[in-house]
Amino acid sequence: MLDNSPDLLWDDLLEHIEDRRVIPIIGQELLEVGPPGQTVPLYSRIAERLAERLKLPLADFAAPPMLNDVVCKYLENRGRREEIYPKIRAIMKEETFEIPEPLRKLAAIEHFNLFISVTFDSLLKQAIDAVRFHGESRTEVLSYAPNNVQDLPCEKADLKKPTVFHLLGKLSASPDYVITEEDTLEFLHSMQSDSRRAQLLFDELKSNHLLIIGCNFSDWLARFFIRIAKSRQLSLQRGEMEVFVDSRLRSDNNLVLFLQHFSYNTKVVEYSPIEFVDELSDRLSKRHTPTVAVQAPAAPSSQRSSRFDDDDDERPGGMVPGAVFISYASEDVEKAQALMAGLDEAGLDVWLDKQELEAGDEYSDKIRRNIRSCSYFLPLISQASTTRLEGFFIREWKWALERASSIADSVPFILPVVVDDTGAYNDAVPEGFQRVQWTRLPGGQSTAEFQMKLVRLVRDYRKRMRA
Repeated sequence: MLDNSPDLLWDDLLEHIEDRRVIPIIGQELLEVGPPGQTVPLYSRIAERLAERLKLPLADFAAPPMLNDVVCKYLENRGRREEIYPKIRAIMKEETFEIPEPLRKLAAIEHFNLFISVTFDSLLKQAIDAVRFHGESRTEVLSYAPNNVQDLPCEKADLKKPTVFHLLGKLSASPDYVITEEDTLEFLHSMQSDSRRAQLLFDELKSNHLLIIGCNFSDWLARFFIRIAKSRQLSLQRGEMEVFVDSRLRSDNNLVLFLQHFSYNTKVVEYSPIEFVDELSDRLSKRHTPTVAVQAPAAPSSQRSSRFDDDDDERPGGMVPGAVFISYASEDVEKAQALMAGLDEAGLDVWLDKQELEAGDEYSDKIRRNIRSCSYFLPLISQASTTRLEGFFIREWKWALERASSIADSVPFILPVVVDDTGAYNDAVPEGFQRVQWTRLPGGQSTAEFQMKLVRLVRDYRKRMRA
């Protein structure tokens, strides 16, 4: 809906960005090129140049010309579609475009490590390389096409370098990218097919907040896009929000009314896309002096969700980076839930399994990655965990000890919690656990003292990550 509480929206959005739970989706309205004061939309420039190459009079088109209109006019004149793609590619190779400033500002927000582009140009990649890597080509680029389905190599949290995913195809000499409205329809239709769906990518779109800037979607295209991205009926309750910043949609009363009735977590804001990016950059810079840099999430927010409560996200192994990891024997599940609830009340991101899974290698690998990326590891010590000779939690304990071996002795990582009357420093507990201080929390009931201790430790962890 059209947002009438901009300060509250900004507060929520900035918190989610700092939690690294926002995926920006970038469109052509941010791509203004040309000298200062004389900029023009990039895709209007491309449409104009294409019309000249196809010998179509510019007077036949509204100003500024639209690429869809130029292509349709050429097809009406019995032109062949396959002739258009190499011509566009040639135009892009001949032209030298300066990186638009809004792209530079978005690239500087290093809380973003996955960018979705709905344009076919490479300017977003160039912006990230320029801002983060001094022009060196180090940004990963992936693209979708119905006949060439690419997907993320791993979950967003595990990406080794910033990644740009061209959702509607990337520039080439072949018809593998969108240039008409019909192409858009075919791409979106293809994405709904199980065999041609980028599964990891759409898992991330489903479970993260979406910041959709300048994509120039029409009313119904906006509805379809949200529905496909969220993979469920829009009127169903969900924890993630979508923020639309789009000059076309802001004045579309039909869309606003639809969102008010059926998609409560979708916001359409009163900003032009370029002004919005300017404001976003300014607000983040003020929160992080002197510049926006690589940072772990800021102070915890009590509104953050834990995986145990998220019934809509069944992806095994999913975890907010830097969360507190609780490891437990299946007999102690209620105590683990109680501990998680207490820490969640303190505003901490907490993760634990919904059940102790004796799962395959894929799940094991995800759990191991989570232990490598958590802030602290809390093994629950109990009669159950000290008498069992087998269990997945034992594997988790070994992985935690493996990570701890590469952490300085002065930096805590493993924080054992005793949840029943098990004696101190039980011989059945690994030696590495016995070298650190234990906390006794009967039944998993967290105390205010323990909560504050962990809040301080998480803040220390984030400071180390910023450094």
